[in-house]
Amino acid sequence: MLIKIIKELRTLKIKNFLLLTLAGIINAVGVTIFLSPVSLYDSGISGTSMLLSQLTPDYMSLSLFLLILNIPLFLCGLKKQGICFTIYAVYTVGVYSLAAWLIIDVLPVDVSVASPLAGSDLLLCALFGGFISGIGSGLAIRYGGAMDGIEVMAVIFAKRLGITVGTFVMTYNVILYVCCGIMLNSWILPLYSIVTYGAGIKTIDFIVEGIDRSKAAMIVTTKPNEICSALSDQFECGMTIIDAKGFYSNTNKNVVYIVINRFQVGKMRELVHKEDKNAYISIFDVADVFHATQM
Repeated sequence: MLIKIIKELRTLKIKNFLLLTLAGIINAVGVTIFLSPVSLYDSGISGTSMLLSQLTPDYMSLSLFLLILNIPLFLCGLKKQGICFTIYAVYTVGVYSLAAWLIIDVLPVDVSVASPLAGSDLLLCALFGGFISGIGSGLAIRYGGAMDGIEVMAVIFAKRLGITVGTFVMTYNVILYVCCGIMLNSWILPLYSIVTYGAGIKTIDFIVEGIDRSKAAMIVTTKPNEICSALSDQFECGMTIIDAKGFYSNTNKNVVYIVINRFQVGKMRELVHKEDKNAYISIFDVADVFHATQM
């Protein structure tokens, strides 16, 4: 067991720690400069910490709640997620907490009444707060860590509850925003917080999966060589031919698998149907494409 832990620890990378430091700082800027000053709420444990810090005495700060709530959750997920993830995640939350404390209590920045950059405009604060904190959360996920312990809990408990991870997180956030509305006796801020959540989720997707996704096409055809030749001449890219068999026709077919960019989809479809008008094409997004290194 000890040997396994040592091997895992050796996979920790300085580059990841540097980028996780940046992620924590960025997330803190989004939350403390745009959201917290106008009482908008982030999602997950971050949003819960913001609410609790407003309902408790001043010494129970946002930074303190981030540590109190997040670290136990990450430690609970140690067995499921592994020691490297736990170290990265705890480190990221530590940086986030420290940066939030510096911005609120140390730096000469007034965030007590309104956003220093967007004033009291709730829509601007919601959009930019979600966007900036989404960049931080996306970087954290991309480089092995996490900014919020609720996602760890989702991985552990969602399957036991018979729901997906996404549904678990969404349910938690809906409950959080409903609680915010009841405690504040107002639904304006919770509703704007949903805008923040939406902006953050989309930004995380862009950071983790890439802004310009590639497209993968699976082409079912009886003329794989002709199609591959035409696509290769046009796009100068590789393809994979897979043997297949039609269920209803009970005839031998082939599936051509190709990855292209979104601007090439129309031309690809035209070339395929020129060679085989009966070809069946399915197209879907590809988040990342990795090429094997030639040795």
